[in-house]
Amino acid sequence: MGSILTTKIGEPDAEVWKFLIMPFMSGLVGYGTNWLALKMTFYPLEFFGIELLRIKDQPLGLFGWQGIIPTKAAKMAGDCTDLMTQKLLNVKEVFSRLEPAEFSKVMEPGLISMMDTIINETATSYVPSIWEFLPDNVRDECVLKALEESPQFLTSFMEDVKEHIDDIFDLKTMVVEHCVANKQLLNNIFMECGDKEFAFIEVSGFYFGFLFGLVQMVIYYFYDADWVLPAFGFIVGIATNFIALKIIFEPVDPVKLCCGLCFSFQGLFLRRQDAVSEIFARVNTQQILTTENMWTAILTGPKKENFFDLLRAHTLIFTENLAGGLKPLVVAGVGADKFSKMKEEIAKRTMDELPGVIHYSYDYTLKALDMERTICKAMKGLSSA
Repeated sequence: MGSILTTKIGEPDAEVWKFLIMPFMSGLVGYGTNWLALKMTFYPLEFFGIELLRIKDQPLGLFGWQGIIPTKAAKMAGDCTDLMTQKLLNVKEVFSRLEPAEFSKVMEPGLISMMDTIINETATSYVPSIWEFLPDNVRDECVLKALEESPQFLTSFMEDVKEHIDDIFDLKTMVVEHCVANKQLLNNIFMECGDKEFAFIEVSGFYFGFLFGLVQMVIYYFYDADWVLPAFGFIVGIATNFIALKIIFEPVDPVKLCCGLCFSFQGLFLRRQDAVSEIFARVNTQQILTTENMWTAILTGPKKENFFDLLRAHTLIFTENLAGGLKPLVVAGVGADKFSKMKEEIAKRTMDELPGVIHYSYDYTLKALDMERTICKAMKGLSSA
């Protein structure tokens, strides 16, 4: 075997190149397997292939594949939410930052239009003979009365919302539903938080593969059995991933060398805790924990009945105060029963219409809750372990 290296200068034997190229081929195998492993972690978002036989929540089917993270989107989103609510934020404390009076103020433009429509349509429907003959200034006075009562109505209502937020808002269900419906959201969190580490996994595959290739070259020089090359290819594929992951996540705590005089080393991902915290908080609050998503979850989520029960209680009080001045006139014209039905109608319409103007509060709610800063600060303070 040694004779293959004893060639004339300038006339390299083909066997020499076979050995010299091994480290480079091994490096390419390491890079390729790591790159493919990362792609298969995130894609495809939905199962690709023929789903004849597949274990629940497993990416591999008999004939096909789905990205690991998209496959486990529900579980991962649920676990992530549990982590946030246990260690990063308290939902009730966050919502306690809302100032009901300020909330009422920013909602005023929407309430003006809403109450004008509700009062005009309800009065026209229930007491048309009275409403049509009322002077315009009297009608306007009714609308102004509603606007005067609205701040008190919204202020007391929002106080109750803050107090009972855990009864009307299911954060975990909201996050899980959004991530399952749009699996790329969860991918985005992982890819943006770990972009540097994923790049390291790809590139390190070549370097570690190259080093394994040198070992392979020496072994194959002395023992050129047919199984050596494929066996090393298999080992390189697994070992490069394993070593890269170890370097990323270990050691958990900084390890100092030379009593800290030279340098210390720590898992690459853990060393970036502050930067990762900022990215995680930003991506979550911009793509999942948005004000619109939270209000939509309150209005349409599994606890929506509790919300509307709360809203109905306050709306009935609001309606009683609103209609109180007109009660003698209306009761005299249409009777007490019809007046009660009219109040119910105003309450129902208010409940139906309020969600349609809640968007006026989005900017204020985003600023008041300050969830991005809250999550970021808490995450930076977590122990590496």
